[in-house]
Amino acid sequence: MSETRVALVTGSATGVGRACAVRFAPQGFDVVVNYPGTDREEAEETVLLVKEQGSEALLVNTM
Repeated sequence: MSETRVALVTGSATGVGRACAVRFAPQGFDVVVNYPGTDREEAEETVLLVKEQGSEALLVNTM
């Protein structure tokens, strides 16, 4: 049985949150990228960075 590890990183559109999201990805975690309503473009960039590391990413708006 295979388990999928998932990290939920709040505020992961930019800064420390983004760095954490990208850091989880190569460690085998799929990442939920959580962002406030105003940071969609930045959050989408975080999703791309996570996917470049070979992990899945889910984009969630908290507004």
